[in-house]
Amino acid sequence: MFALLKKEISSFLSSVIGYIVIIVFLLTLSLFMWVFPGQFNVFDNGYSSIDTLFIIAPWVFMFLIPAVTMRMFADEKKTGTIELLYTRPLTEMQIILAKYFASLLLVFIALVPTLIYFITVYILGNPAGNIDIAGTVGSYIGLFFLSSAYVAIGLFASSLTENQIVAFIIALFLCFFCYIGFESLSALNIKGVLANFITLLGINAHYVSMSRGVIDTRDVIYFISLVAVFILFTKTVLESRKW
Repeated sequence: MFALLKKEISSFLSSVIGYIVIIVFLLTLSLFMWVFPGQFNVFDNGYSSIDTLFIIAPWVFMFLIPAVTMRMFADEKKTGTIELLYTRPLTEMQIILAKYFASLLLVFIALVPTLIYFITVYILGNPAGNIDIAGTVGSYIGLFFLSSAYVAIGLFASSLTENQIVAFIIALFLCFFCYIGFESLSALNIKGVLANFITLLGINAHYVSMSRGVIDTRDVIYFISLVAVFILFTKTVLESRKW
């Protein structure tokens, strides 16, 4: 498993795809936070906060993470190399987890440079250090959990087809629906407990909760469960070849 994990990470870092994902992510955030005028601009906002990062990042990741994961199984199926993986002493779950953690590591690498934004705002605050550190840490944790869910969804989409574009579109749709779709459904003339239940099925409700700086075990369990569900879906799809 670790050999496959190392291979996938090396594949990312030795190709242009991984670097493009990181550069596009950081460039998009930088433009909204420091260049484009408006409510997302740190200077125009007037508050020592990097909330823009945590508002924009889920939407940027919604496109970039499917772009990373779309090749994971789809390309293996198209080239036939997935059969070589099955000849190795690895189970379907080990193969899935190796690809999952490799993709998640790339996302983590993309997030690390954003600490520069936090340090910059921390210094520029009046007085210096006038920033909600607890809220920022909670938001980072929430963003990482959100990214882990997107990766699991992307892997599932990639396992469904050998066409990378189709895998990208499926992953994009599922990420969008899981992020904001349930919240939109709850607003369709649904009230009371049912509306709240439907809202809590979506990623955004738990992500926003974590962004307040309070790490609720219910939110953590939600993300872990969501990741587990899509990984099990992926495992089922891969095992279907035996049916």
